[in-house]
Amino acid sequence: MTAKANHKGNFEVAAHVRQDIGKGASRRLRREDKVPGVVYGGGKDTVSILVEHKNISKSLTNEAFYSRILTLKTGSDSERVILKDVQRHPYKPRIMHIDFQRVRSDEKLHMHVPLHFVGAENAPGVKDAGGIMSHIMSDVEVSCFPDDLPEFIEVDVSTMQLNDILHLSNLKLPKGVEIVALLHEDDKPVVSVHMPRIEEEPVVEATEEVSAADVPASEQKAEGEGEDGKEEGKEKK
Repeated sequence: MTAKANHKGNFEVAAHVRQDIGKGASRRLRREDKVPGVVYGGGKDTVSILVEHKNISKSLTNEAFYSRILTLKTGSDSERVILKDVQRHPYKPRIMHIDFQRVRSDEKLHMHVPLHFVGAENAPGVKDAGGIMSHIMSDVEVSCFPDDLPEFIEVDVSTMQLNDILHLSNLKLPKGVEIVALLHEDDKPVVSVHMPRIEEEPVVEATEEVSAADVPASEQKAEGEGEDGKEEGKEKK
């Protein structure tokens, strides 16, 4: 069971610096199919920006956009950033606001990197023993310098047997990359192979109707009597 990381080229994000800020200005931008945002950190001032909705919306469909070092271009200037936050409309397919953080080559990042599981169809616990594979985690938070940031971590599960559990400490990472949870001695499970649970249908016991003949005479009430031994609507004399 092994894990490795892949690196690929950067995304470029075209943006414009905006001077008009506030809720009213942001509403106007959204009506024009633009997304307001900010870029901050890296020892520089926070700058308000705007990006085209259709462009950023397309980029956000790519998994790697969330865990990659991005190149933010504002006119002739460019800087390295990471995506820190995306605010979406509660029910419309609209991006409302976006935040980027500048990165420095001499400062470590904490980033969530997706896990890519491979070889599940060949795992003996699944293929031969009839077990199922449960992905307990879909990503992991890593700490590393920007140039060491992996796009994803590939987890080879092809040798997993029935009842095997793969933990964070079992992942093999590239040089310079650490798992944040392990820095706090929190070795969480990542993936497991187990037998599927079989839920038994509840057994409904048949109930027999009790006839008057089965009830002792001492417990039977006279026909037409109420709880206190009186006939309905009449008193006994």
